[in-house]
Amino acid sequence: MPKQTMMAVRLHAFGGPEVLAYEEVPLPEPGPGEVLIRIHAACLNPPDWYARTGFANIPEAMRPTLRLPFTPGSDVSGVVAAVGPEVTEWSEGDEVFGLVRFPQLNNGGKGYAEYTTAPASHLARKPAGIDHVQAAGIPMAALTAYQYLFDHVRLEPDRTVLVNGAAGGVGHFLVQLARTRNARVIGVASGRHAAFLRDLGVDRFIDYTSTAVEDVVRDVDHLFDTVGGPHAHRLLPVVRRGGTISPVFHGEYHRDRAAELGITFPSGQVHSDGAQMAELARLVDAGLLRAGIDSVFPLADAPKAHERAEAGHIQGKIVLQVIDD
Repeated sequence: MPKQTMMAVRLHAFGGPEVLAYEEVPLPEPGPGEVLIRIHAACLNPPDWYARTGFANIPEAMRPTLRLPFTPGSDVSGVVAAVGPEVTEWSEGDEVFGLVRFPQLNNGGKGYAEYTTAPASHLARKPAGIDHVQAAGIPMAALTAYQYLFDHVRLEPDRTVLVNGAAGGVGHFLVQLARTRNARVIGVASGRHAAFLRDLGVDRFIDYTSTAVEDVVRDVDHLFDTVGGPHAHRLLPVVRRGGTISPVFHGEYHRDRAAELGITFPSGQVHSDGAQMAELARLVDAGLLRAGIDSVFPLADAPKAHERAEAGHIQGKIVLQVIDD
């Protein structure tokens, strides 16, 4: 059994990146149906910085209650260090990755740490051909894309898909996963991401800084909008009658007008799912899916990683490296 303490990143008060403290904490123990993971890499996701601010981006009456101290992080890749009672599918030494306990909050993944526990059913075997940094960049963003495409929209082959914010975490996985259904993919991002997205397989790239998407695109079957915002309704003209808009981030879409056009809004909250993680791993092994890595920071530099996240214009994922592989 490993030592009884570990290093983790926690917050004791809400605020900016500076509230993230790198400190020694007790080592967790796996309960029934759980494993203990020696984390090699963890990934930043928007819920991490929403929680760090006390969900300041949510109206006060709707804010979740977060118990402090709090350890952020739900995306992890690492090695099983111990197994709890009733676990039969994993053994010590197995390399695993997954989205841990999401969307639970106070009993969440606690991934900004040297170790964490995870329900065995939330994990999949890490693809052998990638390292832990690349694997950690996959879970939440790729599961969000997967569940939007295949659980909510139920994407059929040969459709036209537009991804707004295509270079970001969820966006670049939407591009790749839609391609597995032979979709015609239109990717929208700033010009600096053009080569990245063409390499991922977009059929058409639109630089929103120089071209208004709504002026040049029509008859899209499915729009996935990772940007949202108060002016999201400007994208209504690009969607065909009877098409769909899936907001990954909240936006104002003039839904009454959308209803007149037969446009629906399939969406849902991403959730942990080990079986779907295994399917993502299969796609990685087949060369059909990869995580774009924007930047990598040591665990102790989590505040700097959050500063990078807040700077925006991210290409892929930001990862915290716990162990150098």
